[in-house]
Amino acid sequence: MLCRRSIVGTGSRQSAIKFAPIHQQYRPQPKVSRIKTVTEPEPWSIPKRRLAQLGGVVIFLASLFATHSYVRGPIEQPSASQIPLDVSDRYNKIAKKFDSEVGFVEAFSGYGWLRSWICREASGNVLEVSVGTGRNSKYFDLKECKSITFIDQSQEMVEIAEEKFRKNNPDYRACRFVTQSALDPIISPPGGFDTILQTMGICSIADPVRLLRHLGSLVNADHGRILLLEHGQGHFQKLNSWLDESAPAHADRYGCWWNKDIGSIVAESGLEVVTMKRYHFGTTWWVELRPSKSQRTTSPRI
Repeated sequence: MLCRRSIVGTGSRQSAIKFAPIHQQYRPQPKVSRIKTVTEPEPWSIPKRRLAQLGGVVIFLASLFATHSYVRGPIEQPSASQIPLDVSDRYNKIAKKFDSEVGFVEAFSGYGWLRSWICREASGNVLEVSVGTGRNSKYFDLKECKSITFIDQSQEMVEIAEEKFRKNNPDYRACRFVTQSALDPIISPPGGFDTILQTMGICSIADPVRLLRHLGSLVNADHGRILLLEHGQGHFQKLNSWLDESAPAHADRYGCWWNKDIGSIVAESGLEVVTMKRYHFGTTWWVELRPSKSQRTTSPRI
């Protein structure tokens, strides 16, 4: 079975993986409950821990300064009222230069490490939404992934993501690449996906609460997990004020509103929080979700 790409639109059809019958689907080993809201630090010595924290502060501030300088540029920033809430059309325009423009900031602030960490959690039948240019493609543990479906509404970015994935994983064939909105119906395996992953996607979705609820209907109700790595408001008001000030220019350039309140969005979705961790003064959110008890009902799947 070859990796396949399909474009969803009027009069078109998706070319899909032929998922196995439900009795043959991936069955994860029972795990001890992982529900938690606070993660214990690694057992480092206090000096090493403080040094790591100080280094993280310096790196994050430097990356913020670099991003702020790059986004502002010599021109006057637009106001929020001048930029539409849905800025996803920017991604087709910046697809070819996206990696080079954000790569330095991500590397400098440790996002590559966070991407690697969260992607290693994916297993079974996996769905990655907002795949973008495939910046996660080299981090998956493919031995644990029975299939992977990659979705993004930018055709140009999906093409780059597919090329990158094939280059990094030439022997992995149980994958498909689909150009469509994650808010539209998505083909899923019997029983739902075992893992749904999204990194830096909420910022570009006009209705993120609806998106999370939709993902909750696609994940396996018994053991499925939704893994999010997002950026949004932080712990400190001055930092949030700066994010608000620079958000319109950043959204206009990159299609990303980076000042959203991720915690409120997650709470409004009604999904159950399994784990929530925050980094970079609270602006980077690692969230693991699952359907709540009231949501764990069988819903029609396409």
